[in-house]
Amino acid sequence: MARRRYPKISQGTDGLWHAWVVVGTKTNGRPDQRHVKRATAEEVEERVDELLDQKKAGQVVKAGRGVSVAAWLDTYLTDVAPRRCDPTTVQGYASKMRLYVLPVIGKTRLDRLKPDQLDRVYVEMQRAGRAEATILQVHRILSRALEVAYRRGMMPRNPAKLIDAPTAKRQEIKPLTEDEAVKVLAAAAGSRNAARWSVGLALGLRQGEALGLRWSYVDLDAGEIRVWWQLHRRAHEHGCGTPPTCGRRRAGNCPERTLRLRSGEQHLGGGLLLKEPKGKGKRTVPIPPELVAALKAHREVQQLERMVAEDSYAKHDLVFADVNGSPVDPARDWDAWHALLKSAGVRRARVHDGRHTAATLLLAQGVGLRVVQEILGHSSVTVTQGYAHVASAMARDATQRMGSSLLKKPGTP
Repeated sequence: MARRRYPKISQGTDGLWHAWVVVGTKTNGRPDQRHVKRATAEEVEERVDELLDQKKAGQVVKAGRGVSVAAWLDTYLTDVAPRRCDPTTVQGYASKMRLYVLPVIGKTRLDRLKPDQLDRVYVEMQRAGRAEATILQVHRILSRALEVAYRRGMMPRNPAKLIDAPTAKRQEIKPLTEDEAVKVLAAAAGSRNAARWSVGLALGLRQGEALGLRWSYVDLDAGEIRVWWQLHRRAHEHGCGTPPTCGRRRAGNCPERTLRLRSGEQHLGGGLLLKEPKGKGKRTVPIPPELVAALKAHREVQQLERMVAEDSYAKHDLVFADVNGSPVDPARDWDAWHALLKSAGVRRARVHDGRHTAATLLLAQGVGLRVVQEILGHSSVTVTQGYAHVASAMARDATQRMGSSLLKKPGTP
C-alpha cells in the first residue's frame, strides 16, 4: 500500500502551524485547496488526515466557514422540523437542545463534530440524573438533525451513527386493578362531569380525546363515539418579530403573541385548540349500554346549564365542559383525577393510567389484540401487545378467585 503523502507543514510568523491540502477540483477547473492552521503541528496533521479521508470517500464538505452546531439546530428547528412535526413537539425538541446539547457542543463547528463529543453530551445528562428515556430522546432528535445536515453536504458524516445509541428500559405499565377502577367510578358518582371518568376507564380514551369529544360525534342511539378530535394546549409564540423586539422573555407575555395553527386545527381560546388524534387515533368506538345511559344523564344536566347561561354559553359543542361551555383545562382535569383517587382511597396514578386500565381489562376479558388495538387507536399491534403480560396476570388472578369461590368445599364459609 502506497504511503500517504502529507502536504508540507510549516510554522508561520504568527506562531501557528500551517498546511495547504488539495481535496479536489472546483467547478472552474482549479484545484480545491483548503488552508489548515492550528496551534501545533500534531493538530494540523490530524485535520489533514480528516480532509484526506473525506477526499477518498468523496465526502468533502463544501468550502467556506462552517456553521456551529447551535446555528444549525436553530435552522433545523425553525425551518425543517416544523414541516413534519407538531409545533408543540418542536417546542419540546428546542427545549431539550437548549438545556442539554448547546451548553456542551453548541459552539463546535458542525463539520468538525466528533462522536466522542456526543458521548460527552449523554454522560453529562447521566451525571445530572436525567432519565434514560430523556437521554434517548435527545439522541434521536440530535441524530435526525445531523442526518439532515449530512445529506445537505454540511458535514462529512453523521457522528450520531458512529456511536451506540443510549438505551432506555421500557417503562412498566401500572394500570388500576378492576377493584380500584370500580372504587374510582363509585367515588365519582354524583359529581359534575362524572361520565368523563367512565368514558376514560371504559373506552380507554386519551385525556385530550375525552376533553375534545363533541356531541356531534356521539351517536347514543347507535351506541357509537367517533374519536376524531382531541383537546390540546399549545404554547404561544412571539408575534413581534424574529428575534423578538417586545423585550419580553416569555412568548406568552408578548403583546402580539400568536398561536400557530396547522391545517384543520380549531382554536378554542387561550392556548387551547382542537386537533386530530395522533397516528391512527381517528376511530369509531362502540359504547357499552351502561355508558350510554350515563352519557344521556350527563347531557340532560348540561342542557340545563346551557339554559341557565343563555347566550354566554360557549358554542363549542363539547361533551365535557365547564358550566359555561368552555373547554376543561387539562391541568385542572389532572387535579380533579388525583382528588378523585384520594377520595376513592386508591393509590396515586397518572390520568393516562386510566387508558392503560382499559387496555388490560379488555385483554383480561379475552378481547382480541386487533380489536383492542382498534378500540384504543394504537398505531401498531406491537403497542397493544405491551399490555398482554399485565392482562394475563389479571386474568389468572380473576380465574383463581373465581375457582376458590366456586370450588370451595361444602360447608366452608
